[in-house]
Amino acid sequence: MNELEITGRARTHIVALEQPRCAMHYGAITSFLAMRDSAAAAGIDLVATSGFRDFDRQLAIWNGKWRGERPLLDRAGCPVEASTLDEAGRIDAILCWSALPGGSRHHWGTDVDLIDAAALPPDYRVQLVPEEYAPGGVFERLSWWLNANMARFGFYRPYATGQGGVGAEPWHLSYWPVAAEALEALTLPVLRRAVAGSEILGRDSVLERLPEIYTRFILGVDFPTRAQGPGVHQAILTAVR
Repeated sequence: MNELEITGRARTHIVALEQPRCAMHYGAITSFLAMRDSAAAAGIDLVATSGFRDFDRQLAIWNGKWRGERPLLDRAGCPVEASTLDEAGRIDAILCWSALPGGSRHHWGTDVDLIDAAALPPDYRVQLVPEEYAPGGVFERLSWWLNANMARFGFYRPYATGQGGVGAEPWHLSYWPVAAEALEALTLPVLRRAVAGSEILGRDSVLERLPEIYTRFILGVDFPTRAQGPGVHQAILTAVR
């Protein structure tokens, strides 16, 4: 991927499908569809609520949260009023659940947010919160199925533990064979150029803290381990060869 693709300012690396409706990196889409077919055999309707997301879309999310037009949550998932926070506080609160424009893994087309549409009760509104994927949650079965099977298709959870800057996101899967290369290509200078040339709110404060943000929220992710699912090491090694 080139610099514009890595930062979501081009989509020349993306394949968009109508059925199922999703947009992903051309190197990841086949594995995703294979995983979806396997899930269907187990009675799970694997749906990507979000796949590729471009820079402008991520910018709209960021600016909407900065202005208080979109819900802003703390690490515990409790609502926070943007107007009560200074610029540093707003940056921290946004980054807990939303990536910096130019620094989102969704720009790469390798990452998807997944639900099981077959498990949805009537009129249920998906929230994408950890409780939905925990024991007793609406997507508990999906979570267990992903634990056991995602590695066979080259996927893993980059925010499995929430020990980095981003909160735990059990719904967020990444296609490691391509994402690993993208992460290496997204250097601090590349990210700085994308942010500096944008209309992001709080830009001066973001640029001042960019080395910290880059280390904590972009590099500070989980990597494939045995804890993420049986056979993950072998699956990843096979996929990248």
